[in-house]
Amino acid sequence: MSGPWAQAFALVFEPYNIVVMLGASLFGLFVGAVPGLTATMAVALLVPVTFFMAPIPAIAAIVTSTAMAIFSGDIPGCLLRMPGTPASAAYADEAYAMTKKGQAELALGAGLVFSAVGGLFGTAVLMVAAPTLAEFALKFSSFEYFWLVLLGLTCAVFLTSEQPLKGFVSLFLGLLVASVGLNNPAGIPRFTFGSVELMGGIGLVPLMIGMFAISEILRYAVDTDPRPMIIDQPIGNVFKGMWRLTVKYPLQILRGSALGTLVGALPGAGADIAAWMSYAISKKFSKEPEKFGTGHVEGIVESGSANNSALAGAWIPALVFGIPGDSITAIVIGVLYMKNMNPGPALFVNNPQNIYAVFLLFIIANVIMIPLGFLCIKVSKQILKVPRNVLMPVILLFCVVGAFAINNTPFDVAVMVIAGVVAFVLEENGVPVAPAILGVVLGGMLEDNFVTSMIKSDGDLLAFFDRPVAATLGAMTLAVWFLPILMRRLRRLAGI
Repeated sequence: MSGPWAQAFALVFEPYNIVVMLGASLFGLFVGAVPGLTATMAVALLVPVTFFMAPIPAIAAIVTSTAMAIFSGDIPGCLLRMPGTPASAAYADEAYAMTKKGQAELALGAGLVFSAVGGLFGTAVLMVAAPTLAEFALKFSSFEYFWLVLLGLTCAVFLTSEQPLKGFVSLFLGLLVASVGLNNPAGIPRFTFGSVELMGGIGLVPLMIGMFAISEILRYAVDTDPRPMIIDQPIGNVFKGMWRLTVKYPLQILRGSALGTLVGALPGAGADIAAWMSYAISKKFSKEPEKFGTGHVEGIVESGSANNSALAGAWIPALVFGIPGDSITAIVIGVLYMKNMNPGPALFVNNPQNIYAVFLLFIIANVIMIPLGFLCIKVSKQILKVPRNVLMPVILLFCVVGAFAINNTPFDVAVMVIAGVVAFVLEENGVPVAPAILGVVLGGMLEDNFVTSMIKSDGDLLAFFDRPVAATLGAMTLAVWFLPILMRRLRRLAGI
């Protein structure tokens, strides 16, 4: 064990990597602090830069920028009532109410400190759970992988949408995109319409940049809401009172961190859903639920712990099974493949030093978040004064260059633009984008494992339930599908 860990330390603590992490941290803090720019957009914009990096600095840039962006999204939520990232939206009203009461320091300090605590908790779970799961996953066959992918897609639909039908529409749109091209078990051109470019399929990275960055630019272009004024309040020592909150709310910190890690590990869920669920649970089990919404710090403590622990949790299925836990790890998987760090249980056996390096990167990112986050809070008023009509064209330029640089072809730029328009239209009509992303990422894996399993079993569908683990995963998937329908029928009968 000492060998791979020693190699991991040597890989991470190179001067170049430290510089990359500091640069990515500042970039993440800036992106998160500007309303409308998400952590996912930060990663999408970083992808073209990672082309020119070795695997470890590339992953370092992504890990640190996302951790910082998730935290710094709290700053405009607290000062402007405009959450910087969706993960901060759950408690933006609460934080803004605290600011109006003159408690901006306490709200921002709680967001910073407990984001770091939650991130370190999620990292500890990642370090323990991922290698154990990888050892278990080495015994998986195509039957187990088929059910696992199907369960992940199913969870994404039900977790990311209040209306599962809209989630299914999004998912099937993603699966349709995944089926384009020659990259299928039969090697037959599908949905190419005679286009040579489409024979290679639709690239994941331009699609991601389009769906997350271009859609936000379009949203800004049609936004007619006036920008609210920042509350002019001096911000001093944000760490004051943090120990008192830790002593007062230890259960909330633990519950938020644990829930965030668990929700993060569910495919398609992510930090924003973890934060909303955690805030709701905090209110439900609070001894002072009537104070929620009036500027009460308890919900911020629990949700702040949840959103950053979800980041590490999302890497568990991504590293072990190649199944993204959220939209960020969906992009990460693409980067890992580009760097020949193919996710899966074999990565833990063949290149354990790379995995341990990822663990170290998470620890460092959450530790340096505290001093850098404090500095970001201090200069937050200047960051929030950057005119968005200046910022958005610069982001658009980055997007175009990034999409073009992947294959040096205008086709990828066209894919990016079309994906951005489609994502904008979907979200404006209440259709979640996350299931579509998951469908694109996992569509090929689902089809390959289904076809392989059918060949192995000579077309016998019952073979999907022959192996104990496959049968368990299959039963869980079918339960998620049919239990809600069954329960609704039983309630209807009971009402009659």
